Amino acid sequence: MRDTAKRLMDLAEARMREAGYHGFSFRDIGAEAGITSASVHHHFPTKAGMAAAIMQRHKARFAACVAPRPGECAQDVITAYRSAFRDALHGRGGMCLGGMLGAESGGLPPLLHDEVEQFFHDCIEDLACRIGGADARNRAFAIMALLEGGLILAQVYKDAAAFDHATAALLAPEG
Repeated sequence: MRDTAKRLMDLAEARMREAGYHGFSFRDIGAEAGITSASVHHHFPTKAGMAAAIMQRHKARFAACVAPRPGECAQDVITAYRSAFRDALHGRGGMCLGGMLGAESGGLPPLLHDEVEQFFHDCIEDLACRIGGADARNRAFAIMALLEGGLILAQVYKDAAAFDHATAALLAPEG
């Protein structure tokens, strides 16, 4: 990927993490990058296409962060997911891109909606498979809801400790 396209994606992703899909325009991104909106269109013909590419990149990065490790147990998997979400608070602007876009999924272009839905589907299936047990799928849904909700609380409180409080139960092995 060319440096300019990557820079544009980085700028748009930061805006989407703050204000969602409708929180940026090609004009905004171009101005921040020092180019015209027409130049942004040269790299990404449509906003939906750009956002879908950003979501694809996010999915790949996230999958790498939570990739299976030799000898892992269910608690290791949950801890890896929690760490990946917590890292969003510090490294990428606070909100999980999937969660931010998921909150506005009813108003997203179909291409982007499908990418967001696939992100959650992949996470739920991966978690359920790796944590195992009779109720693994329901637990996977609960874990994802708790992690996304913890990020929302941290944003509202402007304090990462809110995420830690909201997700503390995930750190304790089930008894």
